[in-house]
Amino acid sequence: MKSIPLFKVYMHEEAHKKVEEVLRSGFIGQGPRVEEFEARLKERFGIDYLVTTNSATSAEHLALHLLKKANKDTGWPGIDKHGYEEVLATPLTCTASNWPILANNMLIKWVDVDPETLNMDLDDLARKITDNTKAIMLVHWGGYPNDLDKIKSIQERSKEIFGFKPAVIEDAAHAMGSKYKGKYIGRHGNLTTYSFQAIKHFTTGDGGMLILPHMELYKRAKLLRWYGIDRDSDRKDFRCEADVVEWGFKFHMNDISAAIGLANFDAIDVLTALHRSNAYYYDEALKGISGLKTLKREQGFDSSFWIYSLLVEDRENFTKAMKDRGVAVSQVHERNDKHTCVKEFRSHLPNLEKVIGKLTHIPVGWWVTEEDRQHIVDSIRKGW
Repeated sequence: MKSIPLFKVYMHEEAHKKVEEVLRSGFIGQGPRVEEFEARLKERFGIDYLVTTNSATSAEHLALHLLKKANKDTGWPGIDKHGYEEVLATPLTCTASNWPILANNMLIKWVDVDPETLNMDLDDLARKITDNTKAIMLVHWGGYPNDLDKIKSIQERSKEIFGFKPAVIEDAAHAMGSKYKGKYIGRHGNLTTYSFQAIKHFTTGDGGMLILPHMELYKRAKLLRWYGIDRDSDRKDFRCEADVVEWGFKFHMNDISAAIGLANFDAIDVLTALHRSNAYYYDEALKGISGLKTLKREQGFDSSFWIYSLLVEDRENFTKAMKDRGVAVSQVHERNDKHTCVKEFRSHLPNLEKVIGKLTHIPVGWWVTEEDRQHIVDSIRKGW
């Protein structure tokens, strides 16, 4: 019996040739291919202020680190070095979204989820903002956009009460190709991170990207992803840097990853369209099935559907039945707040409690054929 996988790596047939060119060039670090790749990304997003990184986790770590420093032009107060500053975050995500908060010596305050979308519950977000809240780390779950206009209104309300707006970091790891009200995620004035990890819509083998809202943060990000050294300066000695004003990290992308990205680039929209086609099919075909609930869709919230989420009763038997019928399913991500390393931040999250035991995902990606998706729907309709 054929088995339909939940995830699959896409690699263009020309990728190995582009990688071979880099390997034979004698230069495999951050170089001309990274510059070319970033130029393609800037053109796609219509944004000049973006940098690539070696992972989305590095991009998120860098984003939080950048916020520690005050910005007079925007009124951003910076983040207190004494560790009293909170980041409001969703617990329903990969731990890669939230562990950078801890790595930056910040405190996590968990925000409940919206059971209709699995994104952040924005009413709970508004309730939990205090004068210690300096940032909001949200995730576009499965590629489905958060209501970014409502988040802006929450920021404005915070400014009225506390005198500043909490910064927003959008984790768009699932969201390559997603749009909110006609604009790509990352074009709404926030810091935004993307993942190019192996099983995402678009992969560079591993890698990530950080989009910045203005020039000052962009300049700092470009420096701090590579130790704080200005690679564009006229150094007298190639191996000896000029004065490092602000120390940084080793978060840069290399030319090997960039070469893979350049090979895969033109397939982004084709692959995303296939994910969407399969998802829209499921939206219609799975209506009215007892013990199963699909998520909400709204006009202007255009998901790329990296994953297709379902809430099912008796998930254990559902999983077994699908496995027996050759369909891979998974919860994909566990709630982050259950882990021992964040036990001090635990709080009551009633919506998350209701959905976490029901959450599962069915194959939706570019590799799922029309025959496959019909088999998946038929398998579900047989019951569990």
